[in-house]
Parts: sequence; structure tokens; C-alpha cells
Amino acid sequence: MSSREGLASLTKAYTPTPKGNLDIVNVDVNTNGRRIPARIYHKPLSNKATKPGVLFFIHGGGHLSGSVGVYDPIARNLALATGDIVVAVDYRLAPENPYPAGLNDARAVLLQTYSLLDSQHIAYQHNLTLAGDSGGGAFSATLAAEFQTSHAGFINQLVLIYPSLDYTLAWPSLKENGTGKLLDETKISWYFDQYFQNKEDRREHSPLYMPITKAYPKVLLFTGGLDPLRDEDFAYAARLKAAGVPVQHQHFPTVTHAYLMIQNLVPKEVQTTYQLIGEFVVHNSTQTSAK
Repeated sequence: MSSREGLASLTKAYTPTPKGNLDIVNVDVNTNGRRIPARIYHKPLSNKATKPGVLFFIHGGGHLSGSVGVYDPIARNLALATGDIVVAVDYRLAPENPYPAGLNDARAVLLQTYSLLDSQHIAYQHNLTLAGDSGGGAFSATLAAEFQTSHAGFINQLVLIYPSLDYTLAWPSLKENGTGKLLDETKISWYFDQYFQNKEDRREHSPLYMPITKAYPKVLLFTGGLDPLRDEDFAYAARLKAAGVPVQHQHFPTVTHAYLMIQNLVPKEVQTTYQLIGEFVVHNSTQTSAK
């Protein structure tokens, strides 16, 4: 079974589709002569309702697996938990499309988020949360670092769920938690080799080492004690705090990587994750609208 088939099968087996009234629209975003698929999730909006904010979601999968379809239950949960409009991007995957294809797709659609919603006549407020899990967290943290200078203020909040932040494979938790888990050290190394095919400087492209200023958005970070990526995520949280960036860090000591994809096995932790994301987004959206 390929890694793509494996992730799809795992998610289908252990991640139920939540109940809830959502309107869902599949769209293509035109950029540089290409069409990038995306999916929009939103609650039906009454004329009297407050306009929702926007949550832009970048799925995980090691940059070479996952899709909007596979991650549909997660995107639905995010829409229901936050009340936001969720825009999920179906970026190109490695190895067919190595670095920086997927990242470029995510950036291109992110920058067109508001015009995309305008084209669909979906009302919103200008408050954007960028969210990603695992490899999608890598893209999200990379774009947050980049946007500090190129598009300051565009990203209002950042939600990272067990993100991959260091492509150099330098942390002790990779050895400690690197065998017998959903994600192991050998698989991580293979993922990165499929993604970086042209001798790129992996440290330079690791979001953990990118500049962090006070222009960085507020961060909500989720980590697992049995995750091979645990230590790099803790190092990232420490860097944020040292830079004066507000960070809320929720650590689950007994969960492994990709726990959102095995919801039926760890329902309490998954429920808490969505609840905290909802509270984080609603609280910060209220603060933004009050300014």
C-alpha cells in the first residue's frame, strides 16, 4: 500500500464525518496559467448574522500524500468548531512535484482567499486564521514567517497541529519516538528526500530557523508526547516566547503524530483540540472586530 493509500485508509477507518449543516463549494483558483483546486466550507449565513472570519487550511501528509478529499472530516470539524469559513487548498504533491511546488500553490491560493470568496458571493470579515497539520503545518509556519515582511497583517492567527518544522532531522525525539509509531524516523527521512530533490539547503527552508518578529501572528500549537516531531515543536514554542509572540501551547503527553486522523482511538484529545481551536479563533476574531 502506498503512503497516499495508507493515509486515506487510516482516515476513513478512524475519522468519522461530523454531523452539521455546512454549505460546501468546490472551486478552481486560477494563478499563473494554472488551476489549483480548493474547497470552501461554511455555515449557512442569515442576513442578521455576524459575518464569519476565514480559516485557511493546509493539509498534512509529508508533502506527498493527503488531499482535500482525504482531509474532508478535519475541514468540516474546523468549520463547525470555529464558525469560520474554511478554505482548504489541494496543492501539488511530491515526488511528482518537488519543492517548492506545493508551497507555491498554498501561497497563491492564500493570497486570493478574499477575492475567491467575493467571486462566490460569500460574506466574511477580514480576519484570517492560517492552520495546518504536520506537513501542512510546515507550509503554514513558512508562510507566516514570509508574510511578516511581504504581507504584514494578512494572517491574523496561526494554528499549528503537530507541525513539521525542521527538515534537518536533528532532535532527540526522532530517536525516542522514531520506531513503531504512525510516523517514524525512516519515513520522515524518505518524505523529505521526495520533497527536496535538488540539493536544497534544508535548514534554510526549515520554518523553525526562519526569522520571528513581533509582526508574527498569534499562535496556537498542538503537540504530542509520543510524536517524533515533539522536540522541534517545543523549540519553536520557546523561540516564539523569546520573540514576544503570544503562543498558546497545548501538549498531550500520551498521543502520537497524526492523532486527528485516528479520532476514534483518542476522542478526548481530538475533541479538546477542536474546542481549543474554536475558542482561540472566536476570541481573536472578536478582538479584531472590536478594533
